[in-house]
Amino acid sequence: MRYFTLLLVATLATLASCGNDKNNDEKETAKPIAQKQKVVKEFGFVLDDYVVVRDTIKGGDTFGGLLQKEGYNAGDVYNITQAIKDSFNLRNIRIGKPYTLLKNKDNPDSLEVFVYQPDRLSYYVIDLRDSIAKAYKQKLPITIRRRTIAANIEGSLAQTVQEAGASPALTHTLSEIYAWSVDFFKIQKDDSFAVTINERYISDSIYAGIESIEAAVFETRGVKKYAFPFKQDEKATRPSFYDEEGNALKSMFLKAPLKFSRITSRYSPRRFHPVQKRWKAHKGTDYAAPKGTPIMTTASGTVIAAGYTAGNGNYVKVRHNGTYTTQYLHMSKIKVRKGQYVSQGDVIGLVGSTGLATGPHVCYRFWVNGKQVDPLRQKMPTSKPMEEKYKPKYMEYMKPLKKELDSISKIKINK
Repeated sequence: MRYFTLLLVATLATLASCGNDKNNDEKETAKPIAQKQKVVKEFGFVLDDYVVVRDTIKGGDTFGGLLQKEGYNAGDVYNITQAIKDSFNLRNIRIGKPYTLLKNKDNPDSLEVFVYQPDRLSYYVIDLRDSIAKAYKQKLPITIRRRTIAANIEGSLAQTVQEAGASPALTHTLSEIYAWSVDFFKIQKDDSFAVTINERYISDSIYAGIESIEAAVFETRGVKKYAFPFKQDEKATRPSFYDEEGNALKSMFLKAPLKFSRITSRYSPRRFHPVQKRWKAHKGTDYAAPKGTPIMTTASGTVIAAGYTAGNGNYVKVRHNGTYTTQYLHMSKIKVRKGQYVSQGDVIGLVGSTGLATGPHVCYRFWVNGKQVDPLRQKMPTSKPMEEKYKPKYMEYMKPLKKELDSISKIKINK
């Protein structure tokens, strides 16, 4: 019995030893797994299959001339251009636009594909691999990425947007959304904003701008102003923006006749005139800006005067309805004529210093029922409100977006 036990133990030990040797052999003979090389595709072609040459259209370049440089004779060029003329307009090739040549890898002198990019979002492929050339247009794939940005104002809105890592176009978009409800000439340090945006990326890597705004909040002087896009009419080409209660952000009047500037002199019953050197009433609001800055009409209406006087310089006066009239002074150039109808935001002139002015600015004047008043103290009428039948749908859509904005902006502001 003892012998059998010893034999069994010896046998098991031998088997274990053999098994370990086998594992060791496998470890010794195992080869590293080669990593699969990433396939790079562009314009629908695997680039590694070709010799790739990239360039831009130079002055004097033509499609035919570029083909001849690649070894095609005049007869070949004629046949190719005739074959593709209905799919690719050869006269649309522009200086500075990029093109790509895909050449045969075994014979680099043999051009097989010509790719022309007229803009960032599309390209033309001229396929020369068959006996009869063919051309077609394709769109580059667009990816939409969503993110929310929150920041405290440091310096200007434009500077803050840039430091937050957002596109400069966001500054323009926010200024348009809040043109009726936020006075950007009065924003202060530590005012804040948060905005949820969708951004476009070409081929999932190249930034291509803002696709849409989902929600925004701008807090200035402790007051939060929300903005959510919503279409009352499904046929509308663009949504309007409403606050958290469904009130329209858009007002009958813009806050100012310039997009970005600074107030240098306010409406006052008594001000020392910098040119006439005497005390007198200043019944306007002065906005300083570089010469040539576009001046916008703050509301739709009819131009009732456009001309020049010694005091006003070049000026435009607009009647908006039976109650409101506005006037814009010291223009370097008038862009409208008397009797012309203008829509809110239309450019009616350019900033200048004509008339009694010490520097380039626009003096903005405002009348209510024929009496000049301070526009910054007026409660302006809003545009068409949201219809009651749409409010339940709007509230359901808006609430999660508002909750998201509040949670992110609170974290940012408390840092």
